Amino acid sequence: MNEKAKVIVLLFFGALQSCEPTDKKLPVLGRPQLIEKIVDGATVIDTIAHSIAEFKFLNQDSVWVTNSTFNDKIYVADFFFTSCPSICPIMKSQLIRIYDKFENEERLKLVSYSIDPEYDTVAVLRDYANALGVSSDRWHFLTGDKNEIYDLGEISYMVAAAEDEESPGGFLHSGAFLLIDGQRRIRGVYDGTVSDQIDELMADIRILLKENEKAE
Repeated sequence: MNEKAKVIVLLFFGALQSCEPTDKKLPVLGRPQLIEKIVDGATVIDTIAHSIAEFKFLNQDSVWVTNSTFNDKIYVADFFFTSCPSICPIMKSQLIRIYDKFENEERLKLVSYSIDPEYDTVAVLRDYANALGVSSDRWHFLTGDKNEIYDLGEISYMVAAAEDEESPGGFLHSGAFLLIDGQRRIRGVYDGTVSDQIDELMADIRILLKENEKAE
């Protein structure tokens, strides 16, 4: 191929790329709630987006973490337990990718809920976080009441989180990562064991950060 032909090919593919959609908008996921209200004497159905319920758990530094901890921020959440013999190590290695990629982004946090809080005490979670080499101001490992954690997982995050003797390690849990926006809404669900899914998640994090900038 001569130089002129190469230039034409490059211009052609450049034009194709410029035509690709760049303003991807993330959906709002979950179970919306329908509320009836009266407006000017007429009954109107209002839709309220699904959101993460109020919670209060201790992190690896014995600091209470609640919804308000993430005001004006977005976060990636998952459910795990430190003695997990199956998918948790893979999931954590993928979360480390995100942690490293966004090391200078203060508006992004990571949140990992333990589904074995009786074993995963604050001290155990602190040692676990230290072994990963991560800081608590960017990545919270949470422990607390077992039933509250299970309910939060199944009802708010809509993922499996329960004791199960037949599952590896005695617990059944999802391998999903959930992307949560500043209004506590689920904006994406990704398989935490698949590298390509994490690439998509990191691209969506950038989209959501820009969306938050426009909303401010």
